[in-house]
Amino acid sequence: MTPMSTGAGELDRPLTVVPPGERGATRIADRVVAKIASQAAREAVGTLPPDADRPSASVVVHHEVAHVRVHIELGYPCDIGARCRTVRHQVVERVSTLVGMQVPEVVVQVERLHLVAAPGAAQGRTP
Repeated sequence: MTPMSTGAGELDRPLTVVPPGERGATRIADRVVAKIASQAAREAVGTLPPDADRPSASVVVHHEVAHVRVHIELGYPCDIGARCRTVRHQVVERVSTLVGMQVPEVVVQVERLHLVAAPGAAQGRTP
């Protein structure tokens, strides 16, 4: 027969307190990190042409390291390289700050350029 506990001896033992940082684990879904990256890209891109899609992102997280791919559309003419650097920097900053993950790679893919007419520019052919 197995001895049954009466419970009296169990109350005499001091309780073991586990520090908060060691009580469990927090897992942040890839789609949550992707939403943060998309929002960061929107902040970095600024005002878009009226017919442009909003930036989107896909993320793969492995061992607290996020690999991010951002899809953007830009107005043209613009300094495409500078805009991509700004997006890359903002995504790294926001993801690492808000989620605490390392972001060693942000691939910025420019999906489409939208021709932005200069104010007062002639439309179409001029005689």
